[in-house]
Amino acid sequence: MPTITTSIFSTEEFFSAVHSLVPEIAVFDCDGTLWSGDAGSTFMMWSIETGLVSREAADLIDARYRAYHRNEVSEIAICGEMVQLYQGLREDELRRAAREFFATRIEKNIFPEMLKLVKELRSRGADIWAVSSTNDWVIEEGVKHFGIPPERVLCARAEVRGGIITDTLLDVPTDEGKVVSLNRVGITHPDAVFGNSIHDAAMLGISRRAFPVNPTTGLLEISSQAGWPVYYPASVTPNPS
Repeated sequence: MPTITTSIFSTEEFFSAVHSLVPEIAVFDCDGTLWSGDAGSTFMMWSIETGLVSREAADLIDARYRAYHRNEVSEIAICGEMVQLYQGLREDELRRAAREFFATRIEKNIFPEMLKLVKELRSRGADIWAVSSTNDWVIEEGVKHFGIPPERVLCARAEVRGGIITDTLLDVPTDEGKVVSLNRVGITHPDAVFGNSIHDAAMLGISRRAFPVNPTTGLLEISSQAGWPVYYPASVTPNPS
């Protein structure tokens, strides 16, 4: 981990800083921010392991994902393709699968501090939004734990016709696309934004106050330049070097 040149909030300081804003609109990234790990890629791997998708589709997305890690496929492209992977399947089948997946693989990784914060903000009347480049089936299932309804979720999604998932992408919010998705629903300057990666930087930048949570190396560097204090939930607090 690089030398941190921005301050690190304690949990008490973090909660105090958020609540002192009295935010009317608070926006949260999900993977790495509300829970540890990447639910999007993990769901893809789980779908392959359990036979949810065909062998042909599995081989294709595996090759594309390897290319992504070689920087031969863009972030927005791979996020879209990880949704298109499920074309031809029934949406109700995907929702059942997402429910099982989240309960068995991700639920245990929810940050208790973030769960408490979101619930406190909701109780104080804040409008809470979740924005993610992971598919809507997994994210909508995950944010149920936070009391965030589907109509407050902006994430990667494909058109569904007659109950069948198509390959037509409706949205893939990542990088500047997260700002575009928020603008589309009339949110141009949210009071507080929470994110963990460089793909949240644009969204953090439009907020009245940015809160990097569990930041990746790329976001840590941006936070240092922008003067954004960062916060680490207890389960991911880095060891001092």
